[in-house]
Amino acid sequence: MNLEYITFLLKISLATIAGLIIGLEREFKGKEAGLKTNALVSIGSAVFVLISLQFRGEDYADVTRVLSQVVTGIGFLGAGVILKRGDSIIGLTTAATVWCSAAVGCLAAVGMYVELGFLTLVIVLINLLFGYLAPKI
Repeated sequence: MNLEYITFLLKISLATIAGLIIGLEREFKGKEAGLKTNALVSIGSAVFVLISLQFRGEDYADVTRVLSQVVTGIGFLGAGVILKRGDSIIGLTTAATVWCSAAVGCLAAVGMYVELGFLTLVIVLINLLFGYLAPKI
């Protein structure tokens, strides 16, 4: 197996693990988008960025456009988990978490591994800590 395939597997594996860790917290809380959703969003984002990087340096290719399309596409997906029930709106945190899962996938794809670990930890801590504190505030 050549280095290019090993690098691809590493990046996709790290995107998967990060998405699963983020999704685990959502799953424990019984939210709409849990393990599978966050892992798949992270993997998909990583794959789209990796594909775009294949065109780096070619004429008329702007690899950064894929990043903006990931942000837009995931925003659309996140909108699907936001619901209005009576006077309250639910699903905003889940939608934001799905959006963040896309971000960790993008970090994995570009090889920003330290940032990937840090962001994954921050996302989980925010959801855990403020999920506990928000009702008390």
